[in-house]
Amino acid sequence: MTKKTSLALMLTTTMLAAGLAAGCGNNASSEAVTQKVDSSATGSTEGSAKSSSDQLAYPRVLKDEMGNEVTLPAAPTKIFAPNLEDTLVALGVAPIVQWSSGSRPKMYLQDKLKDVPSIAFTGGLPPEPEAVMAHEPDLILLHNANHIESGVYDKYKMIAPTYVFKQANNDLESSVRVVGDLLGKSAEAEKALQTYKEHVEAAKKELAPHIQGKKAAIIRFNGRGMFFIKYDFFSGYVLTNELGFLPSQVVSGGDINLSLESLPDLDADYIFLINDAGTGDAFEKDLTESPVWKSMEAVKNGRTFKVEGDHWLSGGLIAHRKVIDDVKGLIAK
Repeated sequence: MTKKTSLALMLTTTMLAAGLAAGCGNNASSEAVTQKVDSSATGSTEGSAKSSSDQLAYPRVLKDEMGNEVTLPAAPTKIFAPNLEDTLVALGVAPIVQWSSGSRPKMYLQDKLKDVPSIAFTGGLPPEPEAVMAHEPDLILLHNANHIESGVYDKYKMIAPTYVFKQANNDLESSVRVVGDLLGKSAEAEKALQTYKEHVEAAKKELAPHIQGKKAAIIRFNGRGMFFIKYDFFSGYVLTNELGFLPSQVVSGGDINLSLESLPDLDADYIFLINDAGTGDAFEKDLTESPVWKSMEAVKNGRTFKVEGDHWLSGGLIAHRKVIDDVKGLIAK
């Protein structure tokens, strides 16, 4: 049997199973076991707010952010959401399988997801449908519109109902609410967002005397070179939009690449350095041992910090909160 024929047979079986689940209604839902995790890190727990799943009528028909129709025959319990695991954990839910770069999953979530298997996005490429289907998801969440352009959506939607975000990390508050709605956990989503906002406000108050009027930049090292983290996502968003650092004009420019030649133009009072899983050791050494680096005001004032952890390169309430706590620990001493 060819690989293509095998996939077709598996897809047919999956679609038949989905039809049976829809026909069974509440029985299928009650027999499914939802994977849950302790989400005390974000203040959202299963006991803190009543889930709204009991109030939703199935099947549900809705449209994703790209205008695609999504039909949920029953309450989803087996979720595949690559790069959205942070949001799932914040809502008290574990995915059936977690994203991996090919070498490791998101390490900052492993205290909650250590028992969840990983699936590799080798070279940044999504896994083949057969690999995803083996985990039998009943809902797939894709975090940006690139998955439509690449053809991934057309393959995955044959496996399970698939919801596509335009760019989930660009509006975290909205995407957390959307995921909460899809999973019947709107109450948990609101609780997690409120707890996060309170954490941000407390941190801003504590950090204000140290960072008022100061600019910050984040430099990332990996096997390809040195790069700036922009201010519209991940830890860059946290520093400027959440904590109140001013943006560097150099980082705000169009080019994310950094060279030793352009380093003197960097107008930042605070500089954070991230070595991506140790892959950028050579470039980090070139930078920090250069005379230009040692002559910079941020270096001479002791305002450069090497930060660890892939939460600096991730989006989500948990990642952002960890970045905030890192900054507080480094600056508000």
